[in-house]
Amino acid sequence: MRIGFGAPVSGAWATPQYLSRFAAEAEAAGYGSLWTFQRLIVPEGSAMEPVYHSVLDPMVALGFAAAVTSRIRLGVAVVNMPYLAPAYLAKQAASVDVLSNGRLDLGLGLGWMPEEFAAADAVMPGRGARSAEYIEVMRRLWAGGVTEFHGEHYTVPAGRAAPLPVQRPGPPVLLGGAVPRALQRIGRLADGWITSSRADLSRIAEGIAVIKAAAAAAGRDQAALRVICRGVVRWGAPVTVPEGGGRVLLSGDFDQIRADTQWLAEQGVTEVFYDLNWDPLVGAPNVDPAGAAARAEEILEGLAPGH
Repeated sequence: MRIGFGAPVSGAWATPQYLSRFAAEAEAAGYGSLWTFQRLIVPEGSAMEPVYHSVLDPMVALGFAAAVTSRIRLGVAVVNMPYLAPAYLAKQAASVDVLSNGRLDLGLGLGWMPEEFAAADAVMPGRGARSAEYIEVMRRLWAGGVTEFHGEHYTVPAGRAAPLPVQRPGPPVLLGGAVPRALQRIGRLADGWITSSRADLSRIAEGIAVIKAAAAAAGRDQAALRVICRGVVRWGAPVTVPEGGGRVLLSGDFDQIRADTQWLAEQGVTEVFYDLNWDPLVGAPNVDPAGAAARAEEILEGLAPGH
């Protein structure tokens, strides 16, 4: 199993200095990947978690991280397809892949917040149905040569898109989602699944089974599919499930969190990345930046692969 780390992209520790520092330290500590996420706006009057209140653009942050690293993979979990034209996102992804010498993992989502759709001038209805065409446009542009596409939802006039990604035939395309229809789409179209911060990890095997069944029905190799889990780490006192449940996975001390990670591997998860942006003592915008970084440093070292 690959162990990754959430890049400092939210709240107090999302600064140029900390992004470059933690990207380099995660690579040196043996982490296999570094991940960002997207949030365009926080609607006025909403009760959204602190993690969402101040977030760097995910693709820009990955380009920044590419300059201070050389081996660690760089992932976005996720950028929402409806907010960008497929040709534009294909260009961004190819650029990050070139600048990182072939280290990009491209996670895609559908979005869910009406206010963000309005702000992005995006269309919410039918967004799932447009996914297959969206991904096809990107893969055609990455293939090289003259590309032309005339679909139901997207059009690309005959032309060339360069530079091409270093990875061939292109960066791995990963999809988010939780409902059965989304999981089935992953099995048919994507290179893997990225779970959300709200996923019930205790039931992750059920989602994996749906994805693999859809892949098998589509004649795809189930074993090649990746399952990437955003690990919302709660280091310290264990967090309990409401209404008398047990301990929430990835909460508690380092030994408990590492044991949970091993259990996830046994369920079929191929990668967990520890995302401290969801820790209110790290990813909230109003905490002390130095204190946030000190806590993040302790967790990064305590959960480093091989410890």
